[in-house]
Amino acid sequence: MDRSVTEIHGRRKSTLRRLASAAVAMLAVAFLCVPPASALALPTPKDLTAFLDLECFRTSPYQPPAATLTLRHINPVLSTLPIETVTLGQREQLCVPVAKNTQVPPSPAIDFIKYIDLACYKISGTTVTTGLVLSHLNPLFQTLPRTQISMNTPQQLCVPVIKNNVAPPPEVLSLVRHIDLKCYGITPNTPLNQQLSLRQLNPVLTPMIPTHGAQVLYARQLCVPVQKAGDNIPSEVFNIVRWIDLEKFDLATPALPTVSLTLRHINPVLAGLPIEQAVLSGASQLALPVAKNGNFPPG
Repeated sequence: MDRSVTEIHGRRKSTLRRLASAAVAMLAVAFLCVPPASALALPTPKDLTAFLDLECFRTSPYQPPAATLTLRHINPVLSTLPIETVTLGQREQLCVPVAKNTQVPPSPAIDFIKYIDLACYKISGTTVTTGLVLSHLNPLFQTLPRTQISMNTPQQLCVPVIKNNVAPPPEVLSLVRHIDLKCYGITPNTPLNQQLSLRQLNPVLTPMIPTHGAQVLYARQLCVPVQKAGDNIPSEVFNIVRWIDLEKFDLATPALPTVSLTLRHINPVLAGLPIEQAVLSGASQLALPVAKNGNFPPG
């Protein structure tokens, strides 16, 4: 092969190498330009609260170590009520997220709702005797008439936990860890008289507790959002959790499986408490979302 042919082959190989290098560089640039997976967007206060239904199960008795907490009301309707210091008493319930009938919470609200697990502890405190008008928020009950109630004496504090060490995604944890509800006894105890089907939403309980019927009976408590001293809630989270008001009703259900769980506190103020063992021994109440005095969650 003469010299000119060799030079032509050399130039062709050099050109191919340059083209290949250029292609690799373009692919690298294209890969780098692909945006990372976006973080889960926060739901609107309206979407989160309207579809937040919690089925409350009786638990085996447990007394946590002495914990004194200073609580401040954060919902606009109750912001003038005084700050109060309480002591955690015996654990009475675990309230877990459920869906009613064939209803499915919208996205992204469902991604947060399914990780809202609240352990409820007995507390005592000052009777406030505050008159309120309650409106149901969930679309299934929006047509029900408003009810007038008196919010009276605090009975429970419900605080966020995770079950069996199954933690939610970080952006979900950043919201649900700040949900604290102070539950007051209410009068009158008006019956709702609604028959429902309840389906578990949390991934730990979906394989353990089957979908079941439930009769919703008498109203017993109003659980309203509070902030514990020492819990610095980010503003975007504060503007959601401050709208969570749940009215608790007595519940009649068929016999359900006994479930054994471990509970770990996730609120920053209580994160140092020990892991708890809890045996669920039947559903006793259903907490349904409401608005107070016509002040509806934005969104």
